[in-house]
Amino acid sequence: MSKINALDAQGLRSWANRAVAELTQRREDINALNVFPVPDSDTGSNMAHTMESALQQVERGGDVAEALAVGSVRGARGNSGMVLSQVLRAVSDSTRDSVVDGEVLADSLELAVALVTRAISEPVEGTVVTVLRCAAEAARQALETSGNDLHAVVQAAVFAARTSLQHTPSQLPALRDAGVVDAGGAGLVILLEALLAEVDGTAQPESVPALSAEPSGEIEVVFNYRGDVDALEQALSTMGNSLVVARMSDGTARFHIHSADAGSLIEHAFAQGAVEDLALEALPVSAVDPAPDAQPTSQRHIYACAPQGALADLFRSAGAKIVAPGEAITGATSEDIFIQNGSVGDPGESRIIATDSYVSGFAALSVYEPGNPDTDAMVSTMRDASRSMRVAILEEDSPQAVVDACAELLDEGGEQVTILTSMALGDEELAQELGVETLVLRVPGIRTEIGVE
Repeated sequence: MSKINALDAQGLRSWANRAVAELTQRREDINALNVFPVPDSDTGSNMAHTMESALQQVERGGDVAEALAVGSVRGARGNSGMVLSQVLRAVSDSTRDSVVDGEVLADSLELAVALVTRAISEPVEGTVVTVLRCAAEAARQALETSGNDLHAVVQAAVFAARTSLQHTPSQLPALRDAGVVDAGGAGLVILLEALLAEVDGTAQPESVPALSAEPSGEIEVVFNYRGDVDALEQALSTMGNSLVVARMSDGTARFHIHSADAGSLIEHAFAQGAVEDLALEALPVSAVDPAPDAQPTSQRHIYACAPQGALADLFRSAGAKIVAPGEAITGATSEDIFIQNGSVGDPGESRIIATDSYVSGFAALSVYEPGNPDTDAMVSTMRDASRSMRVAILEEDSPQAVVDACAELLDEGGEQVTILTSMALGDEELAQELGVETLVLRVPGIRTEIGVE
């Protein structure tokens, strides 16, 4: 197959198809490398999902490069997906009519370095950032020495990325200790190899070593945001780690962050602007023992009854310890608080918040103040929050059924609607239709619960 000097729109689309296929086929290999920033074993899955989202946007028509950028930003999953979305955005911003030649590729990689560095709150060497920078530098050098030769530029970028990837363990102790290369960097190498394969039809991606990782812990929070992006980025920088902000425009972005206090973080985001497509995922629990001198920040614990899975993840993200239905709480004191959620388990000595639905339990948890030492006041406030919420649990899961149930509940008044559902519903669209503030929390597998307060 003869080499080509430029990829047109169809070639760019073909590369995207190839990249999706390669990432999907090798995602478990990449997942097994995932030990930094947290070993949640999902980097390969996240990059494959993000690239698939980009390709789905292309299928809807329009400029291919722009569609890849828009689809990847909107569908970005995880830290690695956010980085990938900025690479595709750089391609879109650097090309005209979706044509990629050697110069456009070199420009794209350099712009991607700038966008990714800006998106990540605290860039770390030995990660995909380093691999991307090395690829960009090699691409620019190849362009200057070979002219506008796409094959030479891609080949140089691939070689530099592979070399940089192999050096990542020497730059990042977590990788060195685990004996692996960076997972995100491995995914980037696969993307560049797929591009080289598209250009000359001969390059084949190398396999990457696999290694299981010990779990870490925290909640991953991802959402689309419209408002003052810079202000929210600054505010969230102190509320978690692994913060990545993938900008779509000056006033819109997709946020990704890991936090031990996701509830407060989410409330802050909603207070500052428009939040959509909120997704929460519990990261693995840390196996690291606390330091001997570490002291608990509070003597009071909050327990919530929920089955393991998405519901437990939701309550855990808001700061609660999870109790399985029917399980007894051992070692609880009269300072501890138990959000019942319909459970008949033994609460021990803890104070009961007698909620009979998950949405009312979440309402109670949302007003809890960890720093307030007055347990009596906290129990009273939480009980008031749950009791004041009017709840509907739907028999039928459909967007129209949600609208109808919300309207019926709002007939008696209300200022805010909270919806727990497995459906993909937009907060903003519902808020406009209902005329009140609306929070949609997507919880796979749950029967839709609606609360109005």
